[in-house]
Amino acid sequence: MTEETMANTIAGAQLAPEWLPAAGNLNELVPAMWAHDVERGHSGELTISGIPVSELKAQFGTPLFVMSEDDFRARARTFKDAFDAAFADICGGVDVYYAGKAFLSVEVARWVDSEGLRLDTCSGGELAVAKRAGLKGENLGLHGNNKSTAEINRALDMGLGRIVVDSLHELARVADIAAARGEKANVMLRLTPGVHAHTHESIATAHEDQKFGLSMLAEDPQAPGMSAAEAASKLAVESESINFLGFHAHIGSQIFEAEGFEIAARKLLRFTHEIQNKYGITLPELDLGGGYGIAYTAVDTPRPAAEVAQAMAAVVRETCKELDMAVPRISIEPGRAIVGSTTFTLYETGTLKTVQVEVDGQEDVTAPRRYVSVDGGMSDNARPVLYEADYSAVLASRNATAAPALSRVVGKHCESGDIVVRDVYLPNDVAAGDLLAVPGTGAYCWALASNYNYVPRPPVVAVKNGAARLIVRGETEDDLLARDLGA
Repeated sequence: MTEETMANTIAGAQLAPEWLPAAGNLNELVPAMWAHDVERGHSGELTISGIPVSELKAQFGTPLFVMSEDDFRARARTFKDAFDAAFADICGGVDVYYAGKAFLSVEVARWVDSEGLRLDTCSGGELAVAKRAGLKGENLGLHGNNKSTAEINRALDMGLGRIVVDSLHELARVADIAAARGEKANVMLRLTPGVHAHTHESIATAHEDQKFGLSMLAEDPQAPGMSAAEAASKLAVESESINFLGFHAHIGSQIFEAEGFEIAARKLLRFTHEIQNKYGITLPELDLGGGYGIAYTAVDTPRPAAEVAQAMAAVVRETCKELDMAVPRISIEPGRAIVGSTTFTLYETGTLKTVQVEVDGQEDVTAPRRYVSVDGGMSDNARPVLYEADYSAVLASRNATAAPALSRVVGKHCESGDIVVRDVYLPNDVAAGDLLAVPGTGAYCWALASNYNYVPRPPVVAVKNGAARLIVRGETEDDLLARDLGA
């Protein structure tokens, strides 16, 4: 390493955020961030199920979402087995609903079904995917704060196991539509228990000032003397077209602490007990939501599914015993925790440049920041610009032998916020044509993808037993122009 390189490397590190670990072995993969079948081959090239990334690039191009089917299935089974075991003695197991909003395709829906999970959907489009995959309506749920009449009718047509209702207005709407059909709608009420998850504001969903759920705290203007949760419960009990299943809560996303889940579970169980006693009914189900975190960077510490399950089971067991009430059938909704780490995005690097940046708190001191541009960006991963989400990246096409340099991986879009990885150490000899891999992109990346700057959305490849196949083909420019009637 030359003196100039050493100086630039040390100077660049002055810009690193406090959470970013010091640059270590750039060829090492942090296991928690990757699918279990991702490793470096003898040449240093990244492989998945034995397939080198250069072969995937040659066959499918870049950007490319690369998903391990075996890893997805293993994580799905882990959640199902862990929660069934933890809750076996109190309610016979748990219904695990895969949160399809994280990533959904027809084939993935079939994996979910074959592993004994159910599927949570949030729109008519996601219901259409479930139907095309051949899933039974009784194993599906429908979320959403503003379901259309068409979506509610589709849910009833398919015989959905649950429609999760978000407001008094929506509950009346579902009841009216079901009554007009001469049917009963299976309904859960989504509550906001006032538990604030320690996460980004845009993905924390159990506090009062947001669009989701029925408040358990504030008096509802439409029902003087009652909270929205109490008023909705009364309406659900009294409506002849509603089959009232119970309550649901989702306190947020990318959560590592157990405390929020435990507090929410206690609140929902006590409220269930109160409503059951008040109206002389039994509510058979309780959904404790999802939001379990994954490792996007080396400092993230997700909890094992078994540990989460045992902690939640202990709270449910203790609370129901304290209240002398039967334990309802518990359900949960992991999405990111199943699909997130199964997938990485493969990019090819293009232009590179280094700029001098002022160092915070040090007057007249600057340090170099290197920008590494890739052939994708915010069109295939909007989370950094939406949530300031942090990711990591590794050189995927060869071993790193050069010194580490603090780098910023950016996309190709005409937007200054088009950042894929804000801060990461990469070898300082990364060059145009190298391949980079960004792990943890299985959840909410393809699902949030766009055609900004008329960039086609990337394909999704599933890898299993040394073979790769397209499960979602990439878009072409012809696909984009096909909807343009002027063309």
